[in-house]
Amino acid sequence: MYTFSNRLKLGSYIAMAIGLICLATGFLTAPSNVEEAKAMVASAHGDGHGGHGEEAGHHGAEGEKEYMQESGHGEESAHGGSHDASHDEHLLHQLQNRPWAALYVAAFFFFMIALGVLAFYAVQRAAQAGWSPLLFRVMEGITAYLVPGGIIVFVILVLSVLHMNHMFVWMDADVVAHDKLLQGKAGYLNPTFFLVRAAIFLGGWIFYREYSRKLSLAQDESDDNSNFVKNFRWSAAFLVFYLVTESMMSWDWIMSLDPHWFSTLFGWYVFASMFVSGITTIAIITIYLKSKGYLEQVNDSHIHDLAKFMFGISIFWTYLWFAQFMLIWYANIPEEVTYFVARFQDYQLPFLGMVAMNFIFPLLVLMNSDYKRVNWFVIMTGIVVLLGHYLDVFVMVMPATVGDQWYIGLPEIGGILFFGGLFTFWVFNTLTKVPLQPKRNPFVEESRQFHY
Repeated sequence: MYTFSNRLKLGSYIAMAIGLICLATGFLTAPSNVEEAKAMVASAHGDGHGGHGEEAGHHGAEGEKEYMQESGHGEESAHGGSHDASHDEHLLHQLQNRPWAALYVAAFFFFMIALGVLAFYAVQRAAQAGWSPLLFRVMEGITAYLVPGGIIVFVILVLSVLHMNHMFVWMDADVVAHDKLLQGKAGYLNPTFFLVRAAIFLGGWIFYREYSRKLSLAQDESDDNSNFVKNFRWSAAFLVFYLVTESMMSWDWIMSLDPHWFSTLFGWYVFASMFVSGITTIAIITIYLKSKGYLEQVNDSHIHDLAKFMFGISIFWTYLWFAQFMLIWYANIPEEVTYFVARFQDYQLPFLGMVAMNFIFPLLVLMNSDYKRVNWFVIMTGIVVLLGHYLDVFVMVMPATVGDQWYIGLPEIGGILFFGGLFTFWVFNTLTKVPLQPKRNPFVEESRQFHY
């Protein structure tokens, strides 16, 4: 049985406490009126926060103009005074959104890791893979985070519907009233249907996780393979449900932040990000447990295969990133290309940095087969990949919610610390509940003898 070390437990508590303080500071220092917002921007530009300096002010004016036109306030904007008032109000909303967006990015990122692991786990079950049963308890420990992580994300969505923030502009009836495009999408993008869909997604994912875990543990105590067969069937059915709901989730929770923009590749793109993040987390936790004397039967070949998945899915993510980017950029359709214009103008460093971290770095260090067996090498690569995919979520969410008023500060660091601490505590606490090695899985002996 695994024992949750006091040092790791204390570390998770400290991370959560510091994270909460940083997040609370972000909310408390957000401006409450237009005058405070203007003062904050003037101060930030003077200090050169985030490396924007005067450039941010220039893009801010252009971005506001474009936003007001897109949001259906174009006629209003023709009048100087009305335009200035709308510009100032939008700036206020951006600054008020910043702590919310930082909270949402971190909440979604760690939830995304657990969901990616759930998909990988279901694939292993449905494929009846022989190499991976020794890792099932680690995967089940990580997917336990779906419950608290999913609840927190759902609460943020509910608070958005209740107009506690301005992240989802299509939830504002005044904006929709002046925007014919959003009126055309109102049958799908309406608050009630939005929350119903979210509840169905989360309910289905959590149900499969809990039921599959129950069957997995029952198999250890059983004298036949009936629970294993049930798990196989449920996993195969779940993958169909997952493929549909994951795509819809990515449209709802991420793409609808930019309700004028769409990409038919977006569901796959988000899937690739969560899949590689989940597999990377499995590898990191497995290596950590082995270093503490657990999972004795997991060998270098298991780590090698996890690292191969990290490498392969990183290439797959890059293919989707480039395909989405190239086709939209080359077609140069105004409704589509604005998505990347905003990211090139105001988010160039994180936008290009994540490509280096998610593609170039894994390509260079994991290309060699021998390196995939070196534990510290896999850990180092995994940390870079996870940071890269946090930036990926950051770049998907922030331009639509805070525009150019961004920098990595207390709310962003606080979000990572709080949710990282919660994730660590929940996962490792779950690992203490049952033995880390399954006993009666039909393929467990093949997994023990696995050598590549």
